[in-house]
Amino acid sequence: MLDKIPDREEMTTLVGKSLYEIWNKLCVLIDEKYDMDCLWNKGGKAWTYEYKYRRGGKTLCALYAREGCVGFMVILGKDERFKFENNRENYSTEVQRIYDEAKTFHDGKWIMFEPVDTSMFDDFMKLLSIKRKPNRKIINMQQYH
Repeated sequence: MLDKIPDREEMTTLVGKSLYEIWNKLCVLIDEKYDMDCLWNKGGKAWTYEYKYRRGGKTLCALYAREGCVGFMVILGKDERFKFENNRENYSTEVQRIYDEAKTFHDGKWIMFEPVDTSMFDDFMKLLSIKRKPNRKIINMQQYH
C-alpha cells in the first residue's frame, strides 16, 4: 500500500500530460463497464505506481506509471489464453505481437502494454471481457484517478 495516493498534478508530472490523459481515458472505460475495488500500490522495481482493479480476490487488470510511461497489464490464465488464441484474428496485429512476446508464468501469461494513444483500447476491453463479463449496470464515470 502507498502512504499517499498520487494526485492529478503528481501523475501529470510523472508520466506527462498526454499519457496522463490516456491513463484517465482507460480508467473511465474500465469504470464504465466494471464495478471493481481499485487499489493503489508501489509499482515494484520497474514502475513507480500500480493501480489495480480487483473484485472478490481476483485481479481484472492493473495500470502502471513511471516517468514518461504508462502500462496496462492483463494476466490470462490457461482457459483465458485458449479463448484469446481461438479468437486472435479479432485483435490488432500489435496486440497479437505483444501477446506472443509476453512471458508465461505458472499462473498465466502476463501481457504488458504501454499505450501511447487509445488505438488498442477496444482490444483491451475484449481482453478484459475474457477475464470477466462487465458487471456495471449504471454508468458512473469518475473524473480523476
